[in-house]
Amino acid sequence: MPLSATMVGALLGLGTQMYSNALRKLPYMRHPWEHLLGMGIGVVSANQMVKWEAKSNEDLDKLLEKARLANERRYFEDVVGEWEFSAIDKRNP
Repeated sequence: MPLSATMVGALLGLGTQMYSNALRKLPYMRHPWEHLLGMGIGVVSANQMVKWEAKSNEDLDKLLEKARLANERRYFEDVVGEWEFSAIDKRNP
C-alpha cells in the first residue's frame, strides 16, 4: 500500500505542475525543480492520507465497540433487573 500511495502522490504532483504550465501556455518542463517539489509534496500528502485513514478506522472501531458495550449494558441491565425483581415477587408473595 505505501508504494502505491507514493506513486499516486508523485504522479499527482507531477500532473498538477504540468497542468499548471499547460494552462499558462508554457513549456511543460519549464522549471524541473518545481516538478520535483510538486512530486515531493504529493508523495508526503498521499502517505499522510493513508496513515490518517488507518488511524481514523481504528478510532471508529474503538468508538463503535464502546457504543456497543454501552447499549448491551443498558439493555441487559434493564431486562435482567426487571426479571430478577419479578422472580423475587413471585417467590415471596
